[in-house]
Amino acid sequence: MPPRRKKNDFVETEQQQKIQPYNPEAEAAILGSILIDPERTLDLCSNEDVSEDSFYIHAHKTIFNTARDLYNKGLPVDPVTISDELQRIGKLDEIGGIETLERLAERTMSVGYAAHYVEILHDNELLRKIINVALSAETKCYSRDRSTDLILSETEQAVLSISEKQKVRAPSWSESVATTFDHLNVLMSHTDGLNGLSTGLTDLDNRMQGLRPAEMIVLAARPSMGKTSLAMNICENVAAGRTTSGTHTEPNPVLIFSCEMSTEALITRMLCSAAGVPAVSIMKGIGDKQVMTKRLMRAADDLSQLPIFVDDTGGLDVMDLRARARRMHKRYGIKLIMIDYLQLLNSKAYSNQGRQLETSHISSQVKAMAKELNIPVIVLSQLSRSPEQRDKSGKPKLSDLRDSGAIEQDADVVMMLRRPCKYEGAEHSDDKTLAFVDVAKNRNGPTGEVELNFEDSFTRFSNRVYGSRPDEPFNPNSSIEDQQG
Repeated sequence: MPPRRKKNDFVETEQQQKIQPYNPEAEAAILGSILIDPERTLDLCSNEDVSEDSFYIHAHKTIFNTARDLYNKGLPVDPVTISDELQRIGKLDEIGGIETLERLAERTMSVGYAAHYVEILHDNELLRKIINVALSAETKCYSRDRSTDLILSETEQAVLSISEKQKVRAPSWSESVATTFDHLNVLMSHTDGLNGLSTGLTDLDNRMQGLRPAEMIVLAARPSMGKTSLAMNICENVAAGRTTSGTHTEPNPVLIFSCEMSTEALITRMLCSAAGVPAVSIMKGIGDKQVMTKRLMRAADDLSQLPIFVDDTGGLDVMDLRARARRMHKRYGIKLIMIDYLQLLNSKAYSNQGRQLETSHISSQVKAMAKELNIPVIVLSQLSRSPEQRDKSGKPKLSDLRDSGAIEQDADVVMMLRRPCKYEGAEHSDDKTLAFVDVAKNRNGPTGEVELNFEDSFTRFSNRVYGSRPDEPFNPNSSIEDQQG
């Protein structure tokens, strides 16, 4: 019969299990390799992203940092120079004196296995990071000082951050060229001139070449210009697979984050727009109810088939938004995300650092989400009052983006919407249907204004009968010589 364990034995075993993963022999072997062949080993460490966090033992961290600093300064790296530097900064006793350095060098027979030891360091570092994330999540769950959804979002993002930072082999130059050539071949096979999803609006597609993957597309305007309507029209066209050529492609799942309007309000707009029934007629109970009902029923039948998903949670934290988008993308294969609108998002991490820094962080996270999911993200944004104060035309500039210049910096495309009829005395102010979309920034294409029709009663944008403005012609099918004049 085995001897009975004492209570202290269980405590000791539990404490031993709490020790975070590390391999002292592998850490010592790396440091010994540095002392034997600093150039080769430190170059390997640099290429493999070895840092002080890769080491668990404090003395090993100190020795590695000191050796790396000496090497970066072009100074010799050996037990004598490292001990002198540690003596100078008062840390020699922390590592056990020069005897520790000499012992590390003596015990390392060859640097040939340094790459293998680096792998061991990385594996243990990864395990420690996972443990720390798990412990942090456990603490948050017990403290209950935040919502369950936010805890889940922060934990998911923390785990994803660990994965993102794992070193991935960079493709060779020849592989990159071949991949790019294949991509260009695919683009040249398109007969519609689009590099991405069609907006369903001819002139806008011509100007932007479609909604391209991994791009953050900002649609900015002053209040009541119709930016939500334009974004919803584009989302509907993308979900339905409508193209500017009049044909239909496969439906594309669309995810909408509506921080301002409820799902019911958005669907009401879409139904009235698709049915050609003014919302005011329904609210006031005027018009032929039988005809309106038939039109709305037909529109409801069509819209119910579209792969559109709406999240109308107000005051979303941007990290929570990213987590929700990630899950929806994995589950439904989302092809386009629309956010209405950026200034209504929050960032818990930056909430106490001023609205400008908070908005900058939100903008960078939206851009990171577009790259991570490799899909276009349309994000609506408010403009400041500057366009109205500048002149009677109300024409906005990039500098009018509200709260932060980081929005302009992060965005791949910036579209600014204005309607002249909203500004008394402005040119074309008598045209109630005219709307201008100024593509003020286009990282991978041309800029310039596009004219659209806007039917206010139906909140629907459509192609202008005569196309783009004659003073800014743009023909995507013209030759290079024609475009160069």
